[in-house]
Amino acid sequence: MPESVTAKSAPRASLLARALARPHWLAPPLGGLLALSFGREHAAGLAVVALAAFAALLWGTPLQQAGARARRGALLGLGFGLGWFATGIWWLYISMAVYGGMPALLAGAAVLLFSLYLALYPALACALAAALAPPAGRGAWPLARGLGAALALAGAWTLAEVLRGTVFTGFPWLALGYSQVGGPLAGVAPLLGGYGVGFLTVLVAALLALASQLSLRGTAVAVALLLAMALGAARVGQLRWTHADGAPLRVALLQGDVAQSEKFRPESLAPTLHLYGGWLERLRADLIVTPETALPVLPEDLPPHYLEQLQSTLRSAGTHALVGIPLTRGADAYTNSVIGLGGARPYRYDKAHLVPFGEFIPYGFHWFVRLMNMPLGDFARGTLDQPSFTVQGRRVAPTICYEDLFGEQLAQRFASPSQAPNVIANLTNLAWFGDTIALPQHLQIARMRSLEFQLPSIRATNTGVTAIIDAGGRVTGQLAPYTAGVLLGSVQPAAGVTPYAWLASRLGYAPVVLLGLLALALGAAAARALPTIRD
Repeated sequence: MPESVTAKSAPRASLLARALARPHWLAPPLGGLLALSFGREHAAGLAVVALAAFAALLWGTPLQQAGARARRGALLGLGFGLGWFATGIWWLYISMAVYGGMPALLAGAAVLLFSLYLALYPALACALAAALAPPAGRGAWPLARGLGAALALAGAWTLAEVLRGTVFTGFPWLALGYSQVGGPLAGVAPLLGGYGVGFLTVLVAALLALASQLSLRGTAVAVALLLAMALGAARVGQLRWTHADGAPLRVALLQGDVAQSEKFRPESLAPTLHLYGGWLERLRADLIVTPETALPVLPEDLPPHYLEQLQSTLRSAGTHALVGIPLTRGADAYTNSVIGLGGARPYRYDKAHLVPFGEFIPYGFHWFVRLMNMPLGDFARGTLDQPSFTVQGRRVAPTICYEDLFGEQLAQRFASPSQAPNVIANLTNLAWFGDTIALPQHLQIARMRSLEFQLPSIRATNTGVTAIIDAGGRVTGQLAPYTAGVLLGSVQPAAGVTPYAWLASRLGYAPVVLLGLLALALGAAAARALPTIRD
């Protein structure tokens, strides 16, 4: 080969060698791989593989100083988080650019900046976990030190996720536990909740990643622990804390498929009222559920006697209905609400957890909202312990769209076992996000709520996914997204309170925070007790 060709090849080889020696560039693609496990069936293992590869990357440094490892861990965590969130919540661009009228470049920048903010949480977790892990060296890590590093990563990750789900009212979308719905680890949800499932997911991934640092004997122990965890989760998943209560309820779930661009236009009001009013008058079921704001105007702006006519028709037919509609509280306070029709007494539920920028404008961000052509404003909040809607003697607990992401808040309704819900009903409108992965992601979240409380869930959505979910988190019926129709089926009410519901109703996030702190403390103790690496 001519020398000139060899000389030109050498720099390329050295560039590749340097890239492999400093593999920070791998973090964002691995984060993107993790994002692909959300909203997809049979993808629970993908999340574990992505996290295991990332943990091996996080631990694969010979840096001796804990501070240096922490800085490297923060950088890796930031890159991983950016890939994770930018890939997983890109659909926010649709709401801002397509339906909000924001310039495309500005909308894209907003999604990127928001993803960067969310990435700060895994960056914080990885900085702490990397500082507590030993440096990679020529010899294997001691088993106790390796297990301590795995616990530290799981604990720090879980605490960071709780922070992400609570700071500034929280954004727990893509919380790791949701990726495991349908997987073997989901069986522990009635005990530990979604955050607890996420803790075990990180721990499993970390134990897999330890194969890159432990001796053959240590790896065998880690594999044995993995098998024990899998068997334990399967066993726990067979436990039943709730039981069937009464006869199944016949339900009719409405999906109007009203385009978001048309939903609030005055000329669209009459067709929308005709669509939902016709269904409510004709259908016969124990419970009919409409989507969020199916009736998109205040009661005083409806045609005369519209609601009174529906109430009379439903009562005479022995049918109950949960109807999404905006209401007022006082002179100038608006609420995103649900009213119950067909019962002997009026029923009202006001959304308790509002969406930032959608239902309230954070302080200092009115300029941002003015860039969008959306009917936004500041809504009033409902309380977390509002009563359920009674249907055939069973209690149906409404939630409105985004607030079903907050299991610890929903758990407040289980503080009194005698008044605990028997069915969860979510009324949703995701038309803001188009025909995207946001729809199955939200369905996955609803399935986690059913797993945590071992209760059936029913979902009525504007564009999808309208579905019936049993107490084991399995979808037993659903409508195709972006079609107008009615999902008819039955749902078996359940009674009882899971350990997760009991603890969260009294202690909120404290149990999962204590779990994360305990794991972190054990990791720190292992780091202090065994500071050196065995050659």
